[in-house]
Amino acid sequence: MNETDIENEIQAKGLTAPRLTPQLIDDAIVSEQYHVFQGTTMTVCALTLKNGFIVIGESAAASPENFDQEIGRKIARENARNKIWAFEGYALRTKLAS
Repeated sequence: MNETDIENEIQAKGLTAPRLTPQLIDDAIVSEQYHVFQGTTMTVCALTLKNGFIVIGESAAASPENFDQEIGRKIARENARNKIWAFEGYALRTKLAS
């Protein structure tokens, strides 16, 4: 099950309490930067959020022959984006507890 499938199921079940959505996560991102360390397969993605906080994701091919910069960027970005869920979840829970 992917993120879209889960979102569709949540909506179909009418779960309307305050919550995070994939769109909210995407909307929190204002910019992205990438760096591949010279001589390695290590790709780092830095996502800057609306409040200026930076979330880092990384990827690395175990075999240099399999390294593809585009794929490395996609994986590193997804790893960084996945971390945003926890930060935004914490912020929402704090807001709801007030």
